[in-house]
Amino acid sequence: ESPAGGHDHQPAAGDPDAALSHIVSPIAPPRTEETIHRHEFVATEEPLEVAPGLWQNRWTFNGQSVGPTLRGKVGDIFEITLTNDGTMGHSIDFHAGDVAPDEPMRTIAPGETLIYRFEANRAGVWLYHCATMPMSAHIAAGMHGAVIIEPEDGWPEVDHEYVVVQSEVFTDDAATAEEATDIDPTRVMAERPDRVVFNGVANQYDQAPFEAKVGETVRFYVVVAGPSRATAFH
Repeated sequence: ESPAGGHDHQPAAGDPDAALSHIVSPIAPPRTEETIHRHEFVATEEPLEVAPGLWQNRWTFNGQSVGPTLRGKVGDIFEITLTNDGTMGHSIDFHAGDVAPDEPMRTIAPGETLIYRFEANRAGVWLYHCATMPMSAHIAAGMHGAVIIEPEDGWPEVDHEYVVVQSEVFTDDAATAEEATDIDPTRVMAERPDRVVFNGVANQYDQAPFEAKVGETVRFYVVVAGPSRATAFH
């Protein structure tokens, strides 16, 4: 997590020592015995902190700067009910499934609802995101998340599992929720982020570090939401 401006662009302001109003839990959801997974997603736009002392009007799934992590195994069915409670069109696209995009990935207007249903055919950790144009702006504004798909016989047990979704933040110098503004799509297209962050908020895990004791095993699920930059997670 770091400032990421170009030579001609200064990173947005913020107080690196300020206590964040909310920290996104990186802990992976537990395995379940379910084979059909039903989840409700609500698209909203609301001011959220994206770094200590730095705010933006984020476009969200379920009100956080990164969407909820889902989990299942190969062969499971996922049924997602998406409701648009925002002020603009939104949609959703799951890379974990093989679904024709015309209906389940369509953009829905404020007040509308759709159901996205897919079967998980491949193990891995997969991105999902809003696919409404300009797609890169919707992703950068927070409309992305991870889906963990295990093989049918699962992965070996470990002591801790953490989810890290990397993305880019493009913002101004809003220091309060009242000053927060929407993302500028032209800056996203120019690939000039202010921060590269984990789980939607810069430096949040300085305040709430990942924990493990000597001898314990830890598994990280790492997803790159972008919309442009690769990850150097190591």
